[in-house]
Amino acid sequence: MIEALQMRLRALRSRSRFTQFAGVGFAGATVDIVVLFALVELTVLGPVVAKMISWELSIIVIFAINERWTFSSYGEMGVRPLGRRFLRSNAVRFAGFLVTLSVLAVLYHQFGVWYMAANVIGIGVGFFVNYTCESLYTWKVHQG
Repeated sequence: MIEALQMRLRALRSRSRFTQFAGVGFAGATVDIVVLFALVELTVLGPVVAKMISWELSIIVIFAINERWTFSSYGEMGVRPLGRRFLRSNAVRFAGFLVTLSVLAVLYHQFGVWYMAANVIGIGVGFFVNYTCESLYTWKVHQG
């Protein structure tokens, strides 16, 4: 049990993979922020509903880049394995999304923080949940 935990922690400490993941996350966060702003400012949607839409669009972008770059040497090839990884990625990132959305909702509704600032703070907090879960569950880097 302890050996399995140590193996996973070692896998998470890959500086190059973490840097790539952060870069991809920045691209995804940019999509999320731009779409969130556009939906709130140009439609009747509020920040929480708009965040749900902007999140899924950013997840598609993030998954595609991670699949081709960050984790390109992990996982089986083929349409079915790719589809399973995409579904796992969405499921895994849902935990990060809940963290991000919770931070946004609390900061916006309870503390009056501007929705864009609350979103950026939430993205930062959710990043670490996503990195850990994506690395260990979606692409299973500790097995490679």
